[in-house]
Amino acid sequence: MSVLATVALSGCKKFLEHQPDDRSELNTPVKVAELLANAYPHGNYIPFAEAMSDNAGDKGNRSGNAIDITNESPWKYEDQVDAQLADTPPYYWNACYKAISAANYALEAIEKGGNTEAYMASKGEALVARAYSHFMLVTFFSKAYDPATAASDPGIPYVTTPQKTVEGSYRRGTVAEVYAQIEKDLEEGIPLIRNNTYRVPKYHFTTQAAHAFATRFYLFKKDYLKVVDHANAVFPGTTVAASLRPWNTTYNALGYYELQALYTNSSEPANLLIQESATSWGTSYAEYNYSLSSEVQKIFNPANNPIKRALAISSKVFGGTEFFLNIPKFRNHIVKETINASFGEFYNMIPLLTAEEVLFNRAEANVMLGDNAAAVNDMDAYLSKRIVNYSATAMKFTEAKAMAFFPGMDVKDALVGSILNFKRQEYMHEGIRWFDIIRLKIPITHPYISGGEVITLGANDPRRVIQLPQEAIALGLEKNAR
Repeated sequence: MSVLATVALSGCKKFLEHQPDDRSELNTPVKVAELLANAYPHGNYIPFAEAMSDNAGDKGNRSGNAIDITNESPWKYEDQVDAQLADTPPYYWNACYKAISAANYALEAIEKGGNTEAYMASKGEALVARAYSHFMLVTFFSKAYDPATAASDPGIPYVTTPQKTVEGSYRRGTVAEVYAQIEKDLEEGIPLIRNNTYRVPKYHFTTQAAHAFATRFYLFKKDYLKVVDHANAVFPGTTVAASLRPWNTTYNALGYYELQALYTNSSEPANLLIQESATSWGTSYAEYNYSLSSEVQKIFNPANNPIKRALAISSKVFGGTEFFLNIPKFRNHIVKETINASFGEFYNMIPLLTAEEVLFNRAEANVMLGDNAAAVNDMDAYLSKRIVNYSATAMKFTEAKAMAFFPGMDVKDALVGSILNFKRQEYMHEGIRWFDIIRLKIPITHPYISGGEVITLGANDPRRVIQLPQEAIALGLEKNAR
């Protein structure tokens, strides 16, 4: 099938611009390590993931605000088809398979090099990076993992060899098969990673970032004990609170552009893995018609969380008017072709994995394991970095507060609901909310502010699964149901 092969071969384009198109040139550990800079998807999933979620409302400005298909189509749950258009699912599909291609070429070179100790750190990075891209693909383009149906639900092609011809044989397999391969790559890769091999560790899978990814994977897989085990590896000793963004102190004192510069910076300890992406998200997310609206902004009201206290992030909603509401988390970087060029391409740094997500994942997993006390401790650590003038007594998170906020729920559901409540606020503009929506089958409504049609997405709506790119369907892959 040519679509995957073409994508795979183009994945190493930047590398090949500086090397002959001869794979025997990948003959040293240094060259393999350099290739792995391309083993991460350089596409941005946030624009469509955020628009599909309940973090996006209709601002109602049909004429003055940006109506862009990269924003409007996912908000309406319409299939997008242009694989050349950045910030769309087809573009992200291609970006992931390009990353997978780079990982596979590196693994082939390591095999040819004899799997010596000098290659082992790169082998670990390649395996975990390959697992990550496949996980993101199966998460967006297949049904969320369900033990009862995973063995029959269509997955995505798990590519483990370099694609050297334009023709090939590919199959979607099942979600269960994809998850088994992801787990295999993770278990083999994590022990091999060596952090001291990286010049800028935050741009690579360090051991901490790899364990963070594992917490996300195992939360989807519902293997809660492994979520906790991997989260504990991210937070050694008593460093949990110190690993989180200091929203109620340092962040609270920052101005718009200062916060924008810091949030995705590699110097921020909470950023465990960041990656550049070809995207204009840093400008567009504040201007999109379907994004943070005044109605959605109500989630930040103190009355709308179990502690009844405003999180510091709520004071960092800027914009002045309905049409430009945003929290300054991202900024565009312009890369020019030449020094004298008058224009260039937009790039953003995207936090792929953060310490806060690990904490939320561990807290939820502990609730599911019946260790409510551990979950409460994690949420207290979180709130200690989120509420201005935090008091460990007056503002303590408790089971009783969770159940009072979710009347009629048992303690387990109330605790999980509370965790998700804070997590939704935390990840405004970052697309993470969509993962919880599909994982837990949370219903969504997208009402138009001007009245009339209300777009609904039920628990089992097939539009929760993004359609495969047209090129992939045309060349033989089974399309998703509609």
